[in-house]
Amino acid sequence: MPKNKDALSRYRWIDERLRNKRLPKPTLDDLVTFVSDKMDNSIAVRTIQKDIEDMRNDAELNYFAPIVYNRSSKVYQYEDENFSISNSPIDEADLQGLEVAIGILEQFRSLPVIQRFEDAILKIAASLKMNRKQLENRGLIKFSRGSQYQGAEHIPEIVDAIKNLEVIRIAYQSFDRTEPKEHWVEPYHLREYNHRFYLIGKSQKAKGGTVLTFSLDRIVKFWPTDKHFDEKNFDDASYFQHAIGITVTEGEPEDIVLSYTPHQGKYVKTQPIHPSQVILQDDEKECRVGLKLVVNQELMILLLSNGARVKVLEPKHLADTLQAEAKKMLERYQ
Repeated sequence: MPKNKDALSRYRWIDERLRNKRLPKPTLDDLVTFVSDKMDNSIAVRTIQKDIEDMRNDAELNYFAPIVYNRSSKVYQYEDENFSISNSPIDEADLQGLEVAIGILEQFRSLPVIQRFEDAILKIAASLKMNRKQLENRGLIKFSRGSQYQGAEHIPEIVDAIKNLEVIRIAYQSFDRTEPKEHWVEPYHLREYNHRFYLIGKSQKAKGGTVLTFSLDRIVKFWPTDKHFDEKNFDDASYFQHAIGITVTEGEPEDIVLSYTPHQGKYVKTQPIHPSQVILQDDEKECRVGLKLVVNQELMILLLSNGARVKVLEPKHLADTLQAEAKKMLERYQ
């Protein structure tokens, strides 16, 4: 028979506790306590035992979780350390529904009611990527973008650290260094951009406690520290308000004016490149738009990707930078 909502919640909490490598492997009492705390309700030992049996063998659930019991140490664990019930396959209709739902939620992520569930949305998105890969391998569906986020395995631990205001220690291999650099980070926010997840946080060892951005796929090692920091003073909506992408440069946002060809303007009008976009002119000669943005690498890459279909009118320093870059591109073809 179909499982009720409480049962599905218990399976999820049991799965989370079994996958938590930061804690000792759980006994039955540990699982009962953990699930009871998460559900804010006293859960019977027999209920958890039945849940474990269902997770192992219930064909309707289709988890077939490899939960093993060590009689000598009296602890439970997954025989396959990489297993999670969130990896269970879903069909194409479910996948498409999740795609739409997550897309809608991301559009309204600045609303307080959505921010309350942002951590859960990130976890669902990461799981969705894994299911995409499974469907692609079976030939049922093909997605144009990458099927899985690199570094996604760090998401659950980072989310826990953000919620618990816990400092994390990472070894970070940037592209411009030959060896990883160690950072002690106050984690504030996780953000997805261009098929990568990024961690935004304050580096405790940087001068003035600089807010830095770390790509999850460049994190080589990750350690909990058991150290905590005061309530974060960080608003991601304000921080990224005037930026495209994940790079926020110093200085005030600038008034940017772009002139698109009439044909390219049709795309820009239907899919604005930033919420600040306003149409300044739209006729048979051009589609001119205005934006309020900081000039960063992501903006320049976006403009260069439009080739001759766009021209920067203001500010002059941005137009000059793109002109110089275009000359370098031309020289490579000569």
